[in-house]
Amino acid sequence: MGESARPRIGIVSDTPLQRHILQHVVEGVGLEIAYNLEPSKFSDNAITVDVRESDIDLLIVEVEGEQHCSDFIEQLLEQFDCPILFGQGKAPEKNSEEFPRWERRLHGKLREHLGDIDNIEAIGQSLSQLEKSPGPARPVRLPAYLAGMPAEHAGEVKEVWILAASLGGPEAVKAFLDSLPKGLPVAFIYAQHIDANFSTVLAKVLARHSPFELKIAQPGDRAAFGQVLLVPVDKEMILDECGRVQFKENSWPGPYGPSIDQVMLNVANYYGGKCHTIFFSGMGNDGAIAAPLLRAYGSNIWVQSPDSCANHSMPASVHGTGCSGFSGTPEQLAAHLILTIEKNSQIQAG
Repeated sequence: MGESARPRIGIVSDTPLQRHILQHVVEGVGLEIAYNLEPSKFSDNAITVDVRESDIDLLIVEVEGEQHCSDFIEQLLEQFDCPILFGQGKAPEKNSEEFPRWERRLHGKLREHLGDIDNIEAIGQSLSQLEKSPGPARPVRLPAYLAGMPAEHAGEVKEVWILAASLGGPEAVKAFLDSLPKGLPVAFIYAQHIDANFSTVLAKVLARHSPFELKIAQPGDRAAFGQVLLVPVDKEMILDECGRVQFKENSWPGPYGPSIDQVMLNVANYYGGKCHTIFFSGMGNDGAIAAPLLRAYGSNIWVQSPDSCANHSMPASVHGTGCSGFSGTPEQLAAHLILTIEKNSQIQAG
């Protein structure tokens, strides 16, 4: 495998459904499938030349009754020098509550054997290109109804929107923020999988054309109108009983920094059903566990449309839970948010 190539994976399973699900999950984190075969292709020395000569970095084997297939497993161990991943268990139904957990366990094993499958470094490196991108052709106008309302920026924020993203996220979030008007009464908390060294650059790049202030969260900060609070990568962030940012001594749980699932739960612990989330481009399934929980409390869960994502795995995983209420491009998500805020403001005004 070359330095710039993505790891190549072989899959062996005795059921077509399992082979399909395993391939979907593996490709969802940007890995390349070298082959996806049934066990008979490997038995009785029937392994093909193509498979024998394939340069793979990991072999995933999921066969029912593996404990009774010692000869087959021994054969694989003799024929392959790469790591072989056994015993992940049959994948649950894709729309079940257990599927995201099973998927995350598999992601963890892939990461354990292959390292940075999320390509976090590449996210930071892409910022240099994004910094040179042009801004919107013209500023977005604030709807007349909202423009005529009394300024709320001095008031307490009672509702917050989490922007959740991974690979391809900065580009999508920038397009989203650039499509919002100045003066829109909304507060954001932004959870982006990224190397901590790029956080300052990320805030600078996203604020370049946006009417919103980008700020890396510090202890004591509160969500504020006209501001995007960037969640730090290295320490878990919570909100205290007054909604102020505090940091725990520990890092984020799980493989991601920040953990989008945990960000959602921590923010919702203060805002309840007024904590909403928009999922943008990204690998993996971070957020797919917390999203249904927040939706049950009345939160809005929106996702970027797959065809507009650099990688659609994360928003697709959330959409697969059945809790997404809207899907669109970053620009469509922005337009829908403006309409939602305008409608809610009119309802509250009576």
